[in-house]
Amino acid sequence: MLLLGSGCALAQGNRKDTKVVLYKDRIAAQWDTVKCVKNVLKLNPLLFLRGEAPLYYERALSPRISAELAVGVTFRNYIGGDLAGDDADDFSAGTHIITKPSYHLGFRYYLTDDLEPEGVYLQGGFSYVDHSKDISVRDSTGGFTDITLRDQRLYNDVRLYFGYQRLSGTSNWLLDLYGGIGLRNRSLKKVDEHFDLTERTWSYSTEEKHDNVPAFFLGIKIGYGF
Repeated sequence: MLLLGSGCALAQGNRKDTKVVLYKDRIAAQWDTVKCVKNVLKLNPLLFLRGEAPLYYERALSPRISAELAVGVTFRNYIGGDLAGDDADDFSAGTHIITKPSYHLGFRYYLTDDLEPEGVYLQGGFSYVDHSKDISVRDSTGGFTDITLRDQRLYNDVRLYFGYQRLSGTSNWLLDLYGGIGLRNRSLKKVDEHFDLTERTWSYSTEEKHDNVPAFFLGIKIGYGF
């Protein structure tokens, strides 16, 4: 009886392993043959307030792995963030925002097999962002001259995200929620404008800084799959 019981338990264990293998093989076969969402275009509306507008493209490489690439531009930063060093931009007439490029590259691992890129995931990646503006120098009367000083903030990040992406049950629209941490390499050239009330004169100073700081991320992307 003991031998029979052991044989039965072993057979059940083999059947479970077989089921797992068959399920993965079936998913892999369907992923190659069934018409399903493998490409996604996404926008991150919260980044607009931080002065960046990237367009994300995600491509599923397997039932669990995908790559995500984004190319965008930077413009006026409305809210800033002291911890990351990206200060909000002034609305004064002497501040001229310069449109610069931004790039993001990441690889995503979904924790469950699925025919389409959805579910809980981990993502590692890199990003490059350039926030630049020209500050017009004032003369003794407070009027602007033709002289400008370049204020530039360059950020190179290594990022790790934990998130959840979900396709709609009735359409190809999707929602991508994420949070994460990162290491930011900053190359800052800040321009400070000072007004002396006693002398009634304007003065300018520049400060350069190169360092590494932690960065924290929380966001939402809205996209469409095809």
